[in-house]
Amino acid sequence: MEWLNYHHLRYFWAVASEGSVRKASAKLRVSEPSISAQIQVLQIALGAKLFRRSGRGLLLTETGRMVYNLAAEIFSLGDELVSALRGLPVQQEIRFNVGLADSVPKLVAQEILRPVFKSPRPIHVICLEGKVDDLLAQLATLRLDIVLADEPASTSLKVRTFNHLLCSCGVTFCAAPTLARRLRKGFPRSLHEAPALLPTQNTNLRRSLEKWFRTHGIVPRIVGEFEDAAMAMVVAAEGLGFLPMPRVGARGTWTRNQLHAIGSATECQDQFYAITAERRLTHPAVVLVTQDAQSRLFSSPPQTPDSTGVA
Repeated sequence: MEWLNYHHLRYFWAVASEGSVRKASAKLRVSEPSISAQIQVLQIALGAKLFRRSGRGLLLTETGRMVYNLAAEIFSLGDELVSALRGLPVQQEIRFNVGLADSVPKLVAQEILRPVFKSPRPIHVICLEGKVDDLLAQLATLRLDIVLADEPASTSLKVRTFNHLLCSCGVTFCAAPTLARRLRKGFPRSLHEAPALLPTQNTNLRRSLEKWFRTHGIVPRIVGEFEDAAMAMVVAAEGLGFLPMPRVGARGTWTRNQLHAIGSATECQDQFYAITAERRLTHPAVVLVTQDAQSRLFSSPPQTPDSTGVA
């Protein structure tokens, strides 16, 4: 039977969490050479490299990311054991750090994260919003467990990421009540030269929309382009243009923003991805989100995760 030295695992986990041997040394009050030597012993025992050099810093390898996530669960269970033996309430809460791209509608994100909030095991969700590139940088340094985006991670990334397609859905066109009533007649030709509020260029949804417009001979009058879906809905509620929205969570969005449906286009597809730093999913909340979305929200069979970047 092979034994795992948990002291060595703790030193590895501290270095990965702090980002350097120096910071881990200061926190643990153990010399840097001692920490480095014991991590070397751990790597030999596991038969795999856990870190790789990047300039003066250290980055986790793919195996290192997996070991880091599992180590976090191990030490959390250890803390629960100590608390239980002391007669304290056992804390089984899972921390789940989510990065949410600006372009993902909030109600779509709510639908994707729904099983996490309904999980019988307590899950503490920390949701950060921002640009995809900024969020992926945090994913690479393990400050995030997952990034939710409406397009896969770029192949130009310097770190390896894995794209998991969560759902693929059609689009519903919405507008403020007066404009919606007018455009509903003769849809989709009614959208020709109508005021439009579209996602910005070079997004999957925008490309899909433009292909659909060309197929139907529609040239809308673009009055606004938005990275932030929430801002687009605010402008649409003022009656300034029609807005394409993913059908996942769309009805709730209409109600909250007082928008009405004009018509739908099932052949115009919007997609949403979970982007992770590991191919083999180990975080319980990430597994829960991906499995639920792919079984509940998919309009087509899920695809195998694809990787981007370099190891």
